Amino acid sequence: MKNNLKITTFLAVCFASLLNAQEIVQISKATVLERVSQENQTIKISQEEFNEARADYRQTNAIFLPNIAVSHTGISTTNPLMAFGSKLNQSILTAADFNPDLLNNPDQTQNFATRIEVKQPIINMDGFYQRKAAKNKMEAMVLQTERTNDYLEFEVNKAYMQLQLAYKAVDVMEKALNAAQSNQTLAMNSFNQGYLQKADVLAVEVRVTEVKNQLQIAKSNVENASNYISFLMNDSSNILLFPSDSLSVNPYNLSVASQISSERSDIKAMQLASNAYETMSKADKMTFLPTLNAFGSYELYDDQVFQGDASGYLVGAQLSWTILDGTKRFGKAQKSRAEFEKSKLQYEQYVSQSKLELNKARRMFIDAENKLNLSKLAMEQSKESLRIRTNRFEEGLEKTSDLLLAETQFAQKQLEYYQTIFEYNYAQAYLQFLTKA
Repeated sequence: MKNNLKITTFLAVCFASLLNAQEIVQISKATVLERVSQENQTIKISQEEFNEARADYRQTNAIFLPNIAVSHTGISTTNPLMAFGSKLNQSILTAADFNPDLLNNPDQTQNFATRIEVKQPIINMDGFYQRKAAKNKMEAMVLQTERTNDYLEFEVNKAYMQLQLAYKAVDVMEKALNAAQSNQTLAMNSFNQGYLQKADVLAVEVRVTEVKNQLQIAKSNVENASNYISFLMNDSSNILLFPSDSLSVNPYNLSVASQISSERSDIKAMQLASNAYETMSKADKMTFLPTLNAFGSYELYDDQVFQGDASGYLVGAQLSWTILDGTKRFGKAQKSRAEFEKSKLQYEQYVSQSKLELNKARRMFIDAENKLNLSKLAMEQSKESLRIRTNRFEEGLEKTSDLLLAETQFAQKQLEYYQTIFEYNYAQAYLQFLTKA
């Protein structure tokens, strides 16, 4: 373990020098996962969406809790009816106020009323169903947030493997460049001794230039992969990340990924969303039924502001039934029914698509598994071929073109092998993501 740590640290230092001496930080996948769970913007957005759904649900408490309002109103009037009523409310009416002249032409009258009003829902069937639908939506958002976390975990696995692959590519191209430059030196020596033609030397120089270009692209891929992981962690610092462990094959038993679980959070969320549409459809039907609400008020009256020498109360209940509201309610009920039917179809389609993705992922894994053994064998064979041709070239027994072809082929087979490891591990991670309950 200590030796591995020393090697990893040494490689990190080497790559730091390699990538233009840019600051480089070694990081493990566990650390990335932890920081993503805490800082990722997508997770935070998902949490706020849940907060929205929870707030919508809490609003439905209004079907149980009273509506209480307090108001203070002041008026000044010479309107006969309002003036008489104000005095009556203030309990200051006298026999003289029944004089027809005063009734018809009252003096200016002031009235200040403090009113405490309470409205209590009793039976509102549509509200009950709306509350149930809001609860389904809130629960669906909880599950959707869980699935978002699962997806980001999968995305971190993929991004981390891409970073590992990018560093492997840099390593391969760096070794290929060293080999090409060594062969360039041999070619120049042979040319100076008259064993090679100028065209052979130029061919070797072209090969060196090609490898340099490929190395630069590999370095850029390292930066791209590093920047993407930083983006997932919501880290804006421009640093290079170095994986604490190298790209390697992770054994996996394909029989584990046998089917899609109906308990998978996003599938359950889709089912709850469909239930919410069904409940909303029922709520719209309930609007055709009458509603029963209680109400009451307590009032204080005076001819001075914020005073209340006279008071009175009012309590009652109201049974209301809107028989016909044009065709608005009929259309709304039809729309909500159509939305429910659409949600059922979307749920069935989503489950079917998930099964399709699973079958595709299983085939992808099998293909990667078969390709893994073949690519490893091809890499070993091309390595041996390059060794033989290099020895023969040093002895003047091999054509320059054959050596360059062997060099190119070995580098390609190395890259193909590491790419296959990535594909194998990626297919494994994708299967785990699809079959996670």
